Amino acid sequence: MKWLFIILILLLLILLILLIFIAFSKLHVTLHYFHQAKQHHLQLQFKLWKFIKYKVDIPLIELSEEKPAVKFTEKNSSIGGMSDEKTEEFTADDLLNSIKNMNEVITHVASFYHIVRHFLSKITIKQLRWHTIVGVGDAAVTGMLTGAFWAVKGSILGVISHYMKLRTRPDIVIAPQFQFAVTQTSFICIFHFRIGHAMLAGIKLIKFWKGGKAHFKSMHLSVLSNDKSKTY
Repeated sequence: MKWLFIILILLLLILLILLIFIAFSKLHVTLHYFHQAKQHHLQLQFKLWKFIKYKVDIPLIELSEEKPAVKFTEKNSSIGGMSDEKTEEFTADDLLNSIKNMNEVITHVASFYHIVRHFLSKITIKQLRWHTIVGVGDAAVTGMLTGAFWAVKGSILGVISHYMKLRTRPDIVIAPQFQFAVTQTSFICIFHFRIGHAMLAGIKLIKFWKGGKAHFKSMHLSVLSNDKSKTY
């Protein structure tokens, strides 16, 4: 009985050390988005401890001809070489449901914005590259669009630098093309945060839940609201 107690204590100690180690570990995220004409490419890569990697690759995003929806092909791969591919569709109803779900969370969590701002302040951006080529075939209109793009990018960078730790000089380029119509954008952002900060944010969201039943619209979230009467 004594040995069983000692083994249990050792297991709990090992589990605690492992949990602390994971909490202080940094999760590195690489976001890459490319757009040219009708081509869209989105890639997300997650890296932990330099050898655990997971990548989500969406090489094709297109508008559905049958209904107002966006079709995209998603490829998932991990360090073990395991990968799968699936095609999904994101409709206008999905967008509205996502907005309603977010509103439910905001409504039921006290100090929601404070929790989010605190987590964002723990994110460190290591690289930010945003290159854009724009042109409509008319020099005057292209010049106006270029100015508008600079204003939009400047505002977004201001928000990013205000809420997150920007540890690099942003590489921002807007190249006007006066001869012909073209739109091309390449966006790369590399950032990291400690897993413990994400865990703490999740715990706070649960801790400061104000009570009451949330009515989530998405099927995978409706379980949390115990609402079985919804149709999808």
